[in-house]
Amino acid sequence: MDELRAVLDAGRISDMDDVRAVARRAGTATSLALEEYWARSGVHYGPIDIVDLFGGCGGMSAGFRAFNGAMPAFRLAAAVDIDPVASRTYAVNLGLTPALESVTELRRRRVLLREVVGDSRRSGHPLVLIGCAPCQGFSSHRNSAGADDGRNSLFVDFAYVAASLRPDAVIVENVPELLTDLHWAFVARARGILERAGYRTHLSVHNMAEFGVPQQRFRTLLLAFPHRFEPVAPLLSSENFRTVRQAIGDLPRITAGQRHPDDPMHYSTAHRESTIETIRAVPRDGGSRPPDVGPDCLRRIEQRQGKPGYEDVYGRLHWDRPSITITASARNPASGRFVHPVQNRGLSIREAALLQGFPRAYRFEGSLDDCFRQIGNAVPPIFAASLAGHVLGELVGKGLPGRAFSRGIEEPIGTSFARRIPGIKASHRRLLRAAAGVT
Repeated sequence: MDELRAVLDAGRISDMDDVRAVARRAGTATSLALEEYWARSGVHYGPIDIVDLFGGCGGMSAGFRAFNGAMPAFRLAAAVDIDPVASRTYAVNLGLTPALESVTELRRRRVLLREVVGDSRRSGHPLVLIGCAPCQGFSSHRNSAGADDGRNSLFVDFAYVAASLRPDAVIVENVPELLTDLHWAFVARARGILERAGYRTHLSVHNMAEFGVPQQRFRTLLLAFPHRFEPVAPLLSSENFRTVRQAIGDLPRITAGQRHPDDPMHYSTAHRESTIETIRAVPRDGGSRPPDVGPDCLRRIEQRQGKPGYEDVYGRLHWDRPSITITASARNPASGRFVHPVQNRGLSIREAALLQGFPRAYRFEGSLDDCFRQIGNAVPPIFAASLAGHVLGELVGKGLPGRAFSRGIEEPIGTSFARRIPGIKASHRRLLRAAAGVT
């Protein structure tokens, strides 16, 4: 570790024995103790430049910065996003103000691309390009536009920008619905652009809980390097997943709509009395809404189909399990299992952020709805910290001569991602057993 730190501090990137293992250990340590390493990270300027083209509120960039607390390898060079509120959050926490530009315009106007990225990129230093485009175009939720949704083309626009900038590593994270039949054409096209530009690509799906995020959250990951590289492997087995209790169990009690005086982010929606009455009837610690409780519309659905509908609506989180996927709608108990395990209210901003893997000191700008939207759309920083170690290892320990290279997923997964979850979990259990030397 000390030898690699000296190399990175000097700004020299070269091959070293077992460098991948050293870098990944640093990534694992950071992801499993994010608070500690975030506090250490400060504003370090490592030898590797980071450009985040869909910066949002900074989830991916925050993970790379936190990694610097273990090993000062990265420098946040530039960020781009069209959302001014999320960009304020990025600037407040990460000390870098994103350019309010569209990636589509960056692709169309090379002069603009040079203005936004060119001045911030250091000559002779490796560049990591991050492109986590808005997921709503691909998501199975609220996506009636389907393949015609204009946001889908951002994935392709990003690939063209990457081919133009020629970074040393490319990272894309998105929802797994990206891999379904409906959207596969965008994946194939973007991947083809990168591979024709000389990159090798690997496409995979991961459960964020396997990297220390206290949440069951499946995401697609596309990595691209100009050389052979090893794919990302999970860190934790299911019995070691982080839980809701570990993430938020020590936060002070608040009532619905109350803002805690010591943390302006620790407040929830001020629910109507009818909502509070519904929540009170839900059993604590993972309980679901009783069939005879709640809005009339839910009872009508049950009567019509002969069984309960939307069973997670108004449900409570389990203390000793990971959370369900935190979405932009997580502020609303009527949107899913987003009720506190024992308190009679929905989640606070701080609770949602911690379940999404943000540091406790992270501050979000905008209204309550703005904050939940930013959190739900973000890449979990805990996962990003682990990924930072992986990327560093592949940049320093370049190439895998003589080894077969896997492109990962090479064909669409069908009409629905949900049906593939059991198989993905089984595959990841095999990877973990192999890493531990268990047959």
